[in-house]
Amino acid sequence: MIATERPDLLLTGKMVPVVEEGVDKLFTVHRLANAKDRNAFLAEVSPRIRAIATGGQFPVTAAIMEKMPKLEIVANFGVGYDSVDAKWAGAHGIVVTNTPDVLNDEVADTTIALLLNTLRELPQAEKYLRAGKWREKPYPLTNTLRDRTIGIVGMGRIGKVIAKRLEGFDRPIVYHSRKPAAGVPYKHYPDLVAMAKDVDVLIAIVPGGPATKNMINADVLKALGPNGVLINVARGSVVDEPALIEALKNKTILAAGLDVFAEEPKVPQALIDMENVVLLPHVASATHWTRRAMGQLVVDNLAAWAAGKDPITPVVETPWPPKKK
Repeated sequence: MIATERPDLLLTGKMVPVVEEGVDKLFTVHRLANAKDRNAFLAEVSPRIRAIATGGQFPVTAAIMEKMPKLEIVANFGVGYDSVDAKWAGAHGIVVTNTPDVLNDEVADTTIALLLNTLRELPQAEKYLRAGKWREKPYPLTNTLRDRTIGIVGMGRIGKVIAKRLEGFDRPIVYHSRKPAAGVPYKHYPDLVAMAKDVDVLIAIVPGGPATKNMINADVLKALGPNGVLINVARGSVVDEPALIEALKNKTILAAGLDVFAEEPKVPQALIDMENVVLLPHVASATHWTRRAMGQLVVDNLAAWAAGKDPITPVVETPWPPKKK
């Protein structure tokens, strides 16, 4: 597909070096981050754009894609692609790709670490030591994983890896999803509130977007109860953040461990001020190794398309080969 010329590609923001260097080798790259006037920049380059590489910094909406008559592929950096209107893209012959599997282990590892840190209050204990308080008296006893049933909200690729790691802790595992996952031995709950009543830990690992917005709401948190712990490594939109703040303030639930927030990087001061919350700046997959692997998959998808081959990881809304425009 690029035998005679280099296709024009829009890079929506700064990305890891493997992506920046990879697209430079294959495409004529137009960097949105370098534009002084984004609207004027997009108006100028949109008629020529055939590919987009994005990491969610700039929403790739229907309105944006509609102004790109030559657009054929949107390569998303990340397994979640809620910042791309994939449904519209699929209906207009544009393939959207993401980066599944290469980050499963890293996110699962971080999830377990966040769960243990939240239950055992390890960040708080370190702060206690650094403040010299250990010399005065031991840190108070904490909660444990030993007496808990764990409910996973979502049983996709990452959910399954998280569950596999949790098996090593010899705790009961159940899950909620729209329908039972094939080949999964854990009890399935079609109703999230019902599951929340039966567990002591909720781990959210579902995609973002309208279908899951605020699915963990006041009713779910009330069902989880005063001994319950919420861990969110999904998207900030999955949790009703004001309801969570109230639940933590009122001791409706015990604690929360959060890697994601509703308006990142803005984190509510109420959460920052709480002692029963462990907060991370959306770092579940943020290691050099994993981000390189994710970036390479972005480049590989674009390179395959540019060579006239099948993209490697098209999302479900944009099956390959695409429909005619």
